[in-house]
Amino acid sequence: MSKLFKLGGLAVAAAMATTSVGAQELRLAPAAPPAHPAYYMYEKFATFLSEESGGAMTGTILGPEVVALPQVKDALATGLTNVANGLPLYFAADFPVTGVAGDLALMGRSPHAMAWAMTEFAVNCAPCQDEFKAFNSVFLGAGSSDVYVLITTKPVRTAADLAGLRLRSGGAPYSRWAENFGAIPVNMPVGEMFEAMNQGTIDGTMSSRVDLLSFRLIDVAKYVTIIPLGTYHVTSNFTVSADTWNGMSVEQREQLVAAANRADPQLTDRWAFQLPAAANGALADTDIEIIEPDPAFLEASNAFAQADVAARIAENPLAGDFAALVEKWTAIVDEIGGDPEALAARAQEEIWANVDLATYGQ
Repeated sequence: MSKLFKLGGLAVAAAMATTSVGAQELRLAPAAPPAHPAYYMYEKFATFLSEESGGAMTGTILGPEVVALPQVKDALATGLTNVANGLPLYFAADFPVTGVAGDLALMGRSPHAMAWAMTEFAVNCAPCQDEFKAFNSVFLGAGSSDVYVLITTKPVRTAADLAGLRLRSGGAPYSRWAENFGAIPVNMPVGEMFEAMNQGTIDGTMSSRVDLLSFRLIDVAKYVTIIPLGTYHVTSNFTVSADTWNGMSVEQREQLVAAANRADPQLTDRWAFQLPAAANGALADTDIEIIEPDPAFLEASNAFAQADVAARIAENPLAGDFAALVEKWTAIVDEIGGDPEALAARAQEEIWANVDLATYGQ
């Protein structure tokens, strides 16, 4: 930990000592810049927190220059932040059990369903809860990306077109998919995609459509193939410091959970629907070709995804638990639609109403 970071933690700790529990101002760390959907979610959360607590709890958002993603673990432990956006797959060594849900990424066809399945899974998975305790934190919900597609510099219309292509992979499930069709998965940070595609180091990426704008892939891509691959859904949107949680009354915890539960689907709404719509609009003003995959390719891709998920379930009973929750929440989302507030109300009934907040996270 840097000297500057230590000093920042001490300063915040001193400030905390002067703040009464009854009128608590929480420091909130989306660990992302304002353009990121996580920051949007945290702005919503700050509003909901004040509403749910009647103004007794408020939130101040810290920018990534104060708490970036690599600092989240230390920031929670030192008190630099009370609530942070955590990504269990980023801290994979700390969350091997929670990460099991990420190995079923190819199930992702309904972002809201994946997000709520992840939330219910982590809340009720005892070994997952142990991982969060060891991380000095409490889990209060997840969100999801849109369904990943292929963004490339070479056309991909059929499965045969994938042979030999070098594709950036965001995880093991996507690597398995690529290898199945003869492509070569390349592991690299998301921030390196643009330069790699621009220089021809890779031929494309298996990514969110949002990356066309957020990482300017729209300036280097030539094709987007709408082949549904999967989602990124192993998030911990509101990772609460254990010290903060333990210092709260049950009523305060209820208010915090209610605010987080309302804000959770805001991430998915932004990441999986609002921003992809903006990306689609931007694509209309370019020469990038939108490709609908050959029907045989689509069938083969879906068949592989189903087989891959079945293999993961056969290996680990927890994967089966998560898969069952995806089916449950897919039906719920089909029933009530994608309105974030309606989904939050249902999640309150299905998930949080069954949680004893006097003992949860302890």
